[in-house]
Amino acid sequence: MQPPQLIARDIYQSFRMGARRIEVLRGISMEVERNEAVFLSGASGAGKTTLLYTLAGLERPESGTVEFEGRRLYCGGSSAEARLRNKKMGFVFQGYFLLPELTALENVLLPGMIGHRATRQRAEQSLAAVGLADRVHHLPAELSGGEQQRVAIARALTNDPDIIFADEPTGNLDSKTGDAIMDLLLDLTRARNKTLLVVTHDARLAARGDRQLHIKDGMLQ
Repeated sequence: MQPPQLIARDIYQSFRMGARRIEVLRGISMEVERNEAVFLSGASGAGKTTLLYTLAGLERPESGTVEFEGRRLYCGGSSAEARLRNKKMGFVFQGYFLLPELTALENVLLPGMIGHRATRQRAEQSLAAVGLADRVHHLPAELSGGEQQRVAIARALTNDPDIIFADEPTGNLDSKTGDAIMDLLLDLTRARNKTLLVVTHDARLAARGDRQLHIKDGMLQ
């Protein structure tokens, strides 16, 4: 039996706001299995995005440990951590984060260019997989919000990562478009045997994963 792909132990995180110290994560421990779709839900300010970023190697915890595929995060240098994220992890954010001066195809190519693994064919295949084969040369401003998020999903998949982290991927979309984006994300990750970790405030969407974790006041319920 394989060990969990992602293991967090006793994660604490706090921030200072003036003289106040605000505890955001308060002793969170969790595990994620390979190929599992896990949804983190909770109210705004509950700490779910901070937890996602900590699990993804983007935000060092105040204390506690995160282990991904047998490797402790936050122990190596920043360049080694960046290489790990580029090779093993894909990211989808609420705000899309597409470069406005680049076409859809060029945006999808970016992660591969950073890792010196860019291929036009792979990027085109990723765009076709999200239903945008006819939009490869369009700029983000020429695409709808749903289409921009599809480009972001294609970009997340282009390096063939082991896990996709998605932070409120439907947050800027109407419910119909959001449902279609979530269908796409779940279908693609399951078809490609990827692990999916999604943050959402929408309890209806959160119920669609293999497992739902609810965070409240910095603790898992």
